[in-house]
Amino acid sequence: MSLPFYQKRHQHYDRGYRSTELQSTLSQYQHEEKRHSAAHSSHLGISSHKSIEDTSYKMSPRAKRSKTLATVPDKENEDLGYVVPVFRGRQQHVSGITDTEEERIKETAGYVARRNLFSSGEGISVSRSTSSSEAHSESYQKKSRSVSIREKAERLALKKTLEDTEEFHKKINEDTLLHAPVFIIKTRSHTVWEKQNVKFHCTVSGWPEPRVTWYKNNVPINEQLHPEKYKIESGYGLHSLEIFNCDFEDTAQYHASAMNVKGENSSYASLVVKRYKGELDVSPLTPPKSEPFSFCVTPYGFSTKFDIHFVDSFGVSFGKEGETLSLGSTVIVHPTIKRFQPEIQWYRNGALVTPSKWVSTHWSGGHASLTLRHLNKEDEGLYTLRVVMGEYYDQYSAYVFVRDGEPEVEGAPAAPLDVECLDANKDYVIISWKQPAVDGGSQILGYFIDRCEVGTSHWTQCNDTPVKFARFPVTGLIEGRSYIFRVRAVNKTGISRPSRVSEPVAALDPADRARIRSRPSAPWTGQIIVTEEEPSEGIIPGPPSNLTVTEATKNYVVLSWKPPQLRGHEGVMYYVEKSVAGTENWQRVNTEIPVKSPRFALFDLAEGKSYSFRVRSCNSAGVGEPSEATESTVVGDILDIPNPPSDPVPTRNTDTSVVLTWKESKDTRELVGYYIEASISGSGQWEPCNNNPVKGTRFICHGLLTGEQYIFRVRAVNAAGLSGFSSDSEPIEVKAAIGGGLPHAVPSAPYDITVLESVRDSMVITWKQPKVTGGVEIQGYYINYREVANDVPGKWREANVKSISDRAYRVMNLKENIIYQYQVAACNIAGVGTPSQPSKPFKCEEWTIAVPGPPHELSLTEVRSTSMVLLWKSPVYTGRTPVTGFYVDVKEADAPEETWRGVNEKPTSNTYIKLQNLKEGVKYVLRVRAMNQAGVGKISDVTDPVLAQTKPGTKEVVVEVDDDGVISLNFECDQLTPDSKFVWSKNYEAIGDDSSRVDIETKGGKTKISFKDPSEEDIGIYSCVVTETDGISSSYTIDEEELKRLLQLSHDNKFPVIPLKSGLAVEILEKGQVRFWMQAEKLSAAAKANYVFNDKEIQHGEKYKMNLDSKTGIIEMVMEKLEDEDEGTFTFQLQDGKATNQSSLVLIGDVFDKLKKEARFQRQEWIRKQGPHFVEYLGWEVTPECNVLLKSKVANMKNDTSITWYKDEMEIMVDEKHDFKDGVCTLLITEITRKDAGIYELILKDDRGKDKSVLKLVDSAFDDLMTAVCRVIAGTATPVKIQSNEEGIRLYSFVNYYVEDLKVSWGHNESKIKYTDRVKSGVTGEMIWLQINEPTPNDKGKYVLEMFDGKDTHTKSLDLSGQAYDEAFAEFQRLKAAAIAEKNRARVIGGLPDVVTIQEGKALNLTCNIWGDPVPEVTWLKNERELTGDDHCILKFESGKYASFTITTVSQSDSGKYCIRAKNKYGTETNDFTVSVFNPEGEEPAQEEAQTDANKK
Repeated sequence: MSLPFYQKRHQHYDRGYRSTELQSTLSQYQHEEKRHSAAHSSHLGISSHKSIEDTSYKMSPRAKRSKTLATVPDKENEDLGYVVPVFRGRQQHVSGITDTEEERIKETAGYVARRNLFSSGEGISVSRSTSSSEAHSESYQKKSRSVSIREKAERLALKKTLEDTEEFHKKINEDTLLHAPVFIIKTRSHTVWEKQNVKFHCTVSGWPEPRVTWYKNNVPINEQLHPEKYKIESGYGLHSLEIFNCDFEDTAQYHASAMNVKGENSSYASLVVKRYKGELDVSPLTPPKSEPFSFCVTPYGFSTKFDIHFVDSFGVSFGKEGETLSLGSTVIVHPTIKRFQPEIQWYRNGALVTPSKWVSTHWSGGHASLTLRHLNKEDEGLYTLRVVMGEYYDQYSAYVFVRDGEPEVEGAPAAPLDVECLDANKDYVIISWKQPAVDGGSQILGYFIDRCEVGTSHWTQCNDTPVKFARFPVTGLIEGRSYIFRVRAVNKTGISRPSRVSEPVAALDPADRARIRSRPSAPWTGQIIVTEEEPSEGIIPGPPSNLTVTEATKNYVVLSWKPPQLRGHEGVMYYVEKSVAGTENWQRVNTEIPVKSPRFALFDLAEGKSYSFRVRSCNSAGVGEPSEATESTVVGDILDIPNPPSDPVPTRNTDTSVVLTWKESKDTRELVGYYIEASISGSGQWEPCNNNPVKGTRFICHGLLTGEQYIFRVRAVNAAGLSGFSSDSEPIEVKAAIGGGLPHAVPSAPYDITVLESVRDSMVITWKQPKVTGGVEIQGYYINYREVANDVPGKWREANVKSISDRAYRVMNLKENIIYQYQVAACNIAGVGTPSQPSKPFKCEEWTIAVPGPPHELSLTEVRSTSMVLLWKSPVYTGRTPVTGFYVDVKEADAPEETWRGVNEKPTSNTYIKLQNLKEGVKYVLRVRAMNQAGVGKISDVTDPVLAQTKPGTKEVVVEVDDDGVISLNFECDQLTPDSKFVWSKNYEAIGDDSSRVDIETKGGKTKISFKDPSEEDIGIYSCVVTETDGISSSYTIDEEELKRLLQLSHDNKFPVIPLKSGLAVEILEKGQVRFWMQAEKLSAAAKANYVFNDKEIQHGEKYKMNLDSKTGIIEMVMEKLEDEDEGTFTFQLQDGKATNQSSLVLIGDVFDKLKKEARFQRQEWIRKQGPHFVEYLGWEVTPECNVLLKSKVANMKNDTSITWYKDEMEIMVDEKHDFKDGVCTLLITEITRKDAGIYELILKDDRGKDKSVLKLVDSAFDDLMTAVCRVIAGTATPVKIQSNEEGIRLYSFVNYYVEDLKVSWGHNESKIKYTDRVKSGVTGEMIWLQINEPTPNDKGKYVLEMFDGKDTHTKSLDLSGQAYDEAFAEFQRLKAAAIAEKNRARVIGGLPDVVTIQEGKALNLTCNIWGDPVPEVTWLKNERELTGDDHCILKFESGKYASFTITTVSQSDSGKYCIRAKNKYGTETNDFTVSVFNPEGEEPAQEEAQTDANKK
């Protein structure tokens, strides 16, 4: 019996579906029954070991089964016998039933299956014996063992039932009847062949009953979308997933996810689908689109061209939301080739349509169809049926319009559309949509977003208040779940119907989603490799990086960042923090649950405020450091509502449609498209022409009423909302454009018939093309002519039977000297149009004029706002000599004839010219004249007026150089008609398809001309014209300079060079490390660099640290230090794809020595800065108070860092301890003098080291300091003022502080003052003065105080003249007179007491000095009466100086108040004193007191 191939190929097969609980129970059962089994075996008489080996050999043809399972396909079908794969015990073959073998069987997970095998007796052999007793023993042994094993199995089953019951009750008791899902039987892996079916099973328990969802590669399986592929069943806890008709794409990892309110659990299994060797692919042969049709399939070879025709094709269709619409066409392909069927492709708006639950396609019997089930506005657009046959294809297109369904509430808006999921992550997704065209009659207030988990039908509203912005972040998703979304619009009337649901999106990490999409979970060989890594424990994640604000509106702000690099193998989550800009108050936003995605949306922010944000990572080890904060972000809508479009212009198209063009909205960002509305003139009712925004500025409005007058308007839409409406267009009647409203669809009549040449028997005539072509191409012209004799016209005759395509024709067989008239009629597919009016009469005669005839067929192309190109053909009649050039004239269409002006001063030999510098919006007409040696010829017909204006949507020829260096000119047109063609020309001469210089390639609306071997031969003007359009054309000029540029660009693309922002440079880092670096403008992730030193490549190691950052383009190498052997040339070689570049740096000689010295210095500086150090060394500054402040900036200070000042090696004692918070140390020197010169030192010191700064203030350094001090002192000088005194006039100014180094001088009337005894200068304290004694009128004038600080002179001036001098001189005279009077007035100088107490009978003598010039007159008074001297009272005045007062004998009558008065002409002065006489008998104490007072006096 052979094992199934999926058992042989997978070691994990049995492990995947055997019950581990059953294995554990069996193991316990083995130990409990071991003795009983041994005794039972002994009783039955088991054969010896040798006989067991014999029977084992008989049972299995193979001796042993290899522990490593076979994977070679050739051995799959070999007969291996019955082998039991054992994975938890030893891998042995079973041969007979012994105690040992019974234990092995019980250890296996297939014990129950084995029981049935043994009980039936299959495969059991015993040792050979001929005795009947042995046979009887064999029979007894076989029966006893069967019964024993059965009983033990029943015992085992009962025991397991009891354990399950006990476990169930434990769960009930633990969680009050609720418990999380548990997989009783887990899913197992399968390996099957292609075309087979497979079924996964699992059994789940839990309460409430779990809901089970099946996943393929972590993507939910929806059997409703693919009923032909999947079938999911559930019942009574048993769940299954059946996959029909397996193919290679079904190779994947599947799992069942069970979930209830208590939790979630999953069971995983793998499916490998194998393909038979040599199996042929019977799928239809469809060659790749990029390869030519293979000659092995078609006998017509590579160049076979298929004719593809569409019959009974679908036309413009109209539908309504909720309806079903089918589009179809019969396709006929010729020739028909067996087994080569056409590929049918359907496109909507240029995007390939793939079948889904909304769309189905069908191709059968030559008929292709597309069915749109349940129409939505997303289905509106231009549908294209493309039939592809090898490298050829043809297509047919028509528009499908979808009207809004009936609203559930009258007046409610229409449903939004195009709901998409953007930027999905683990617990976060951004939903975007498009606003509807119909608002229900009132403004849309906002939108509600709903979500639904895939597999359920429960919708949950995501936002409480409507949002106006058409993007919204949805958070709170569960990782691994899949969701769908829908959007509803709301206005004041009600809520719209929900939009079509979005495509399902899984809440997964983008990296996991990309990995799932990029490849299946297992290779086609069938081997599934599962690796597990032990998570790193104890690693706190680092900070996230690249934190940016990706979107900001007034409702929310979206942040995104990159996960930290340092995180171990454990997953990380994030906390988001916010802070009002300008503060450091950080507040955690998600305080309860960290987010899993590197995206987060913040709501409830104050509109108009500025915020900064940062993010922290966290895991089980803790919360990491925050990321760098974002810049300030203002909460508000960044995206503005678009500006309205302008200038809608309708054009007739068919009898039910109108082509509308308009000018795009200006200064609009993220434009989604345009909505167009139409209204019958005068009705006031507007109806939408499209319900899905259209891009571009041209749209065909279908479904209009024939004959009605319509007006149109347009509005733009982006995510911020809908713009206002454009202005209304001009009314237009809906009718077919063919014929321009004429009864027939034929062209109008040509006009302006002229003669280009006349000979004896023929004339060449030309005419202008009809103004109305009938909407289709003009196929030719018919010419009639007639004779005119005596002003009487004859009968019309046909000049040509077949139509001609040129607009010039030679009419033959005419008669000389006969007058003829002509008329021309144009024809198209509708027929021949009305003939032109008869031309003016022309005489058929031989032209003999010397000058050329008129040029003809003038046409204008490349019309722009300021330029246009005029083309013409040379005259048919050239005159007597060949044409040598042309003159072009131009004027404004409405200007008089005399305003014609020449465009070119010199004749041009070309038949084209480009007119520049035109006025925008002005109509012009042009004409051409040819010239030869005889002179200038006849004037051509004037062109029709042409408006100088760039039409909306005008595109230009663009030059491109691809990666292979191929130069091409590209042109695109989105206004093609079915008959349009691209026509390339060089110098306005058509380029043929067989050109040897270029290749022309056209696909759809794009054309390209590629140069095979660009050279000077290709210089010229290349133009492209699109036929059957309204003059769409453009050109590109390649001159010598442009050709050189393109050739250089071609070479650069073919042999690309990585552009460098900067070449290799070197710099010294803080620690003295040497950094070599260069920067490229742009590098991809695959870029690499080689580092070369002296032609030898160096590698990353201890000496060299290398790094390449592809994001910044910086390539760097860091060396710890430079040694002598590092002198030489360093080169960085870059390679990015096929692009290369390199840069070198030579470090030799003095350059290397200087770099090495600088590196050593920087390293020493770094060591110095590890302790307290000077950031700025000691310096000085002069304060506004004229003091000197010594200061320095310090860093890395501690509280115990000491600071010491020295002068001339003597410590300066500082009163206060310095505070280092400001990082500045200062020493103030007040009123500095020369004594303060010296050498100052400042020393910083603590346990980490010390640093010293020295400032030398000696010699010239001190002189510079004093110069600065003097400069400040001079700056404090007050304005010069005037002060008069008794000696003269003094001029003075005050300074804050004066030093001798400040040189002071005075000037008078622009000359230096020479100092004399009369004029003196000096400094008293802070006053600088000039004293002018006995001033005279000569002292008047301007005085200047000059203060020289050693370098500069500072001045203060005063004008001492006029009133200032007069007032000062008068004050001087007054003070002088006062001084003289004060000096010479009479004075009593002293000697008299205030009170005299004397004893009666004593003699009193008082004396005093008198001063005065002239000598004063002295008078004595007693009690205010003049006292006359006598013998009793003697009064004397001697020598004019001494006055005496003597009373010879004092009596009581002498008591009183006395006064001496000295008087001369300058003044009078008195001195009073009191005399008190007492009796010694009664007033002894008074006498003593009086005597004491007198002595004191």
